[in-house]
Amino acid sequence: MLLRRDRAMLAVAIMLDVAFHAGRAATVSAADLSGRLGLARRGMEPLLQSLSRAGLLESVRGPRGGYRLGRSRRDISLADIVGVAGEAEAGEGPSGALQDKVIEPMWQELDEAVSLRLAATTLEDLLRRAAAAGLRRPMTEPISFAI
Repeated sequence: MLLRRDRAMLAVAIMLDVAFHAGRAATVSAADLSGRLGLARRGMEPLLQSLSRAGLLESVRGPRGGYRLGRSRRDISLADIVGVAGEAEAGEGPSGALQDKVIEPMWQELDEAVSLRLAATTLEDLLRRAAAAGLRRPMTEPISFAI
Protein backbone atom coordinates (compact mmCIF):
# COMPACT_ATOMS: atom_id res chain seq x y z
CA MET A 1 0.00 0.00 0.00
CA LEU A 2 2.84 2.44 0.54
CA LEU A 3 1.23 5.71 -0.25
CA ARG A 4 1.12 7.49 -3.49
CA ARG A 5 1.89 10.57 -1.50
CA ASP A 6 0.47 13.34 -3.65
CA ARG A 7 -3.03 11.89 -4.05
CA ALA A 8 -3.23 10.53 -0.49
CA MET A 9 -2.05 13.81 1.00
CA LEU A 10 -4.56 15.76 -1.09
CA ALA A 11 -7.39 13.48 0.07
CA VAL A 12 -6.41 13.97 3.73
CA ALA A 13 -6.09 17.74 3.19
CA ILE A 14 -9.57 17.90 1.62
CA MET A 15 -11.16 15.88 4.39
CA LEU A 16 -9.43 17.88 7.13
CA ASP A 17 -10.45 21.17 5.50
CA VAL A 18 -14.09 20.07 5.33
CA ALA A 19 -13.97 18.84 8.95
CA PHE A 20 -12.31 22.07 10.10
CA HIS A 21 -14.55 24.51 8.21
CA ALA A 22 -17.88 22.69 8.03
CA GLY A 23 -18.10 19.35 9.80
CA ARG A 24 -21.48 17.67 9.31
CA ALA A 25 -23.63 20.77 9.82
CA ALA A 26 -22.42 23.27 7.21
CA THR A 27 -20.96 22.89 3.73
CA VAL A 28 -17.72 23.91 2.03
CA SER A 29 -17.74 24.77 -1.66
CA ALA A 30 -15.24 23.24 -4.05
CA ALA A 31 -14.13 26.79 -4.92
CA ASP A 32 -13.37 27.56 -1.25
CA LEU A 33 -11.52 24.26 -0.90
CA SER A 34 -9.40 24.88 -3.98
CA GLY A 35 -8.64 28.42 -2.82
CA ARG A 36 -7.51 27.38 0.65
CA LEU A 37 -5.48 24.44 -0.67
CA GLY A 38 -3.99 26.45 -3.52
CA LEU A 39 -5.03 23.95 -6.18
CA ALA A 40 -7.05 24.01 -9.37
CA ARG A 41 -10.66 23.05 -8.78
CA ARG A 42 -10.83 20.76 -11.81
CA GLY A 43 -7.87 18.78 -10.47
CA MET A 44 -9.67 18.14 -7.18
CA GLU A 45 -13.07 17.20 -8.61
CA PRO A 46 -12.33 13.50 -9.33
CA LEU A 47 -11.07 13.03 -5.78
CA LEU A 48 -14.07 14.88 -4.32
CA GLN A 49 -16.35 12.59 -6.30
CA SER A 50 -14.48 9.48 -5.10
CA LEU A 51 -14.70 10.63 -1.48
CA SER A 52 -18.43 11.28 -1.96
CA ARG A 53 -19.08 7.89 -3.55
CA ALA A 54 -17.29 6.24 -0.62
CA GLY A 55 -19.57 8.05 1.84
CA LEU A 56 -16.75 10.01 3.46
CA LEU A 57 -18.11 13.26 2.04
CA GLU A 58 -21.68 14.21 1.34
CA SER A 59 -22.35 16.37 -1.71
CA VAL A 60 -25.08 18.99 -1.31
CA ARG A 61 -26.56 20.69 -4.36
CA GLY A 62 -28.00 24.17 -4.58
CA PRO A 63 -26.97 27.76 -3.94
CA ARG A 64 -25.63 26.96 -0.48
CA GLY A 65 -24.34 23.58 -1.57
CA GLY A 66 -20.92 22.09 -1.32
CA TYR A 67 -19.41 19.26 0.68
CA ARG A 68 -19.75 18.16 4.28
CA LEU A 69 -18.58 15.12 6.19
CA GLY A 70 -20.50 11.96 5.41
CA ARG A 71 -19.83 10.50 8.86
CA SER A 72 -18.70 11.73 12.24
CA ARG A 73 -15.08 12.92 12.23
CA ARG A 74 -14.21 10.40 14.94
CA ASP A 75 -15.50 7.62 12.67
CA ILE A 76 -13.32 8.53 9.69
CA SER A 77 -9.77 7.17 9.86
CA LEU A 78 -6.89 8.20 7.67
CA ALA A 79 -6.88 4.62 6.39
CA ASP A 80 -10.44 5.19 5.09
CA ILE A 81 -9.36 8.35 3.30
CA VAL A 82 -6.13 6.96 1.89
CA GLY A 83 -7.96 3.83 0.75
CA VAL A 84 -10.25 5.97 -1.39
CA ALA A 85 -7.31 7.94 -2.74
CA GLY A 86 -5.97 4.67 -4.10
CA GLU A 87 -2.74 2.87 -3.96
CA ALA A 88 0.20 3.62 -6.20
CA GLU A 89 0.02 1.65 -9.37
CA ALA A 90 2.15 -1.42 -9.21
CA GLY A 91 4.45 -1.48 -12.14
CA GLU A 92 7.42 -3.42 -13.30
CA GLY A 93 10.03 -3.14 -10.62
CA PRO A 94 13.42 -4.57 -9.96
CA SER A 95 13.78 -8.30 -9.59
CA GLY A 96 16.35 -10.70 -8.30
CA ALA A 97 17.43 -12.44 -5.14
CA LEU A 98 18.07 -9.24 -3.12
CA GLN A 99 14.71 -7.85 -4.19
CA ASP A 100 12.84 -11.04 -3.28
CA LYS A 101 14.68 -11.89 -0.04
CA VAL A 102 15.47 -8.46 1.40
CA ILE A 103 13.64 -5.50 -0.13
CA GLU A 104 10.16 -7.03 -0.57
CA PRO A 105 9.93 -8.34 3.03
CA MET A 106 11.23 -5.03 4.40
CA TRP A 107 8.73 -3.12 2.23
CA GLN A 108 5.91 -5.31 3.52
CA GLU A 109 6.89 -4.53 7.14
CA LEU A 110 6.88 -0.80 6.41
CA ASP A 111 3.55 -1.10 4.66
CA GLU A 112 2.00 -2.85 7.66
CA ALA A 113 3.32 -0.21 10.06
CA VAL A 114 1.94 2.62 7.91
CA SER A 115 -1.42 0.87 7.59
CA LEU A 116 -1.71 0.43 11.37
CA ARG A 117 -0.90 4.08 12.03
CA LEU A 118 -3.39 5.28 9.42
CA ALA A 119 -6.12 3.07 10.87
CA ALA A 120 -5.46 4.40 14.37
CA THR A 121 -5.63 8.10 13.38
CA THR A 122 -8.97 9.84 12.80
CA LEU A 123 -10.04 13.27 11.58
CA GLU A 124 -10.86 14.03 15.21
CA ASP A 125 -7.18 13.44 16.06
CA LEU A 126 -6.09 15.85 13.34
CA LEU A 127 -8.55 18.50 14.56
CA ARG A 128 -7.05 18.15 18.06
CA ARG A 129 -3.62 18.76 16.52
CA ALA A 130 -4.96 21.86 14.77
CA ALA A 131 -6.32 23.18 18.08
CA ALA A 132 -3.00 22.43 19.81
CA ALA A 133 -1.24 24.38 17.05
CA GLY A 134 -3.43 27.39 17.86
CA LEU A 135 -5.75 27.14 14.87
CA ARG A 136 -9.30 28.19 15.63
CA ARG A 137 -12.23 26.72 13.77
CA PRO A 138 -14.54 29.27 12.17
CA MET A 139 -18.03 29.60 13.57
CA THR A 140 -20.53 27.73 11.43
CA GLU A 141 -23.26 30.36 11.77
CA PRO A 142 -22.78 34.11 12.04
CA ILE A 143 -23.86 35.80 15.23
CA SER A 144 -27.13 37.67 14.77
CA PHE A 145 -27.78 40.81 16.77
CA ALA A 146 -31.26 41.41 15.36
CA ILE A 147 -33.89 42.33 17.92
